[in-house]
Amino acid sequence: MSIRFEGKVAIVTGAGGGLGREHALALAARGAKVVVNDLGGARDGSGGSATAAEAVVAEIEAAGGEAMANAASVTDAAAVEAMVAATMAKWGRVDILVNNAGVLRDKTFAKMELEDFRFVVDVHLMGAVNCTKAVWEIMRTQGYGRIVMTTSSSGLYGNFGQSNYGAAKMALVGLMQTLSIEGAKNDIRVNCLAPTAHTRMTEDLGAALPLEALGPELVTPGLLYLVSEGAPSRCILAAGAGGFERAYVTLTQGVHVTGADAAEQLAARFAEVSDRAGEIVPEMGAAQGMIELTKAQAAHR
Repeated sequence: MSIRFEGKVAIVTGAGGGLGREHALALAARGAKVVVNDLGGARDGSGGSATAAEAVVAEIEAAGGEAMANAASVTDAAAVEAMVAATMAKWGRVDILVNNAGVLRDKTFAKMELEDFRFVVDVHLMGAVNCTKAVWEIMRTQGYGRIVMTTSSSGLYGNFGQSNYGAAKMALVGLMQTLSIEGAKNDIRVNCLAPTAHTRMTEDLGAALPLEALGPELVTPGLLYLVSEGAPSRCILAAGAGGFERAYVTLTQGVHVTGADAAEQLAARFAEVSDRAGEIVPEMGAAQGMIELTKAQAAHR
């Protein structure tokens, strides 16, 4: 079954280069009308120009597609709302949102200024929040929407010198978890994509990565699936070099301990707490409490 997007309108942030550009080009090639958003700033978020977004629009139009450029910063909620309003005025709907815009300000936590931490969280997390909030009611009214948050292995598993980036990227997983629940009744499916690709964002890692195998175009098939009509929801899809994996936030079966020496019992039985046999993926956060209460009730029978 071919994945197509005729009649669909997509907004892709950070689409002036790298992964975002590949996403925008691929969506347009498969029939979507695409808003190419890019502030046009440096990798650390400084500066700005619409040139990058306009160049991608020119590529799409040269190939026979439809697109419009937008240079709003995702950190500017009013500018994002204006972008969505312009999209609605031109095409009348928004079906797909790809939250891809990002910046890096890497340093060890000991050396990092709070402003650099705050700014990275603002771009990645609040930028995605601003864009998602701007399209949410449109998608609810339509009874259809596909949203992708761009997370990272740095958030899922950590990476030296990226406490700000990792915190922001893991926060997007939490955002996805709740929005996928809240959007379900209106067929709004929300997922996360965790890419491994050589782009401007990863150029400093060149010596450690086989760059020829990590083209951003090899990640985009995962994005296309996550925003398709048949997409899953609440999925964390890892992608890179043509490989695709699914990451989960799981919960072990654990143990039940109480009493004055509960901390000591926990220390003695921590291997049992950590045992992954029978681990589950909870349907929602309340599942943790229900499991713990069930253990407590069983212990008092």
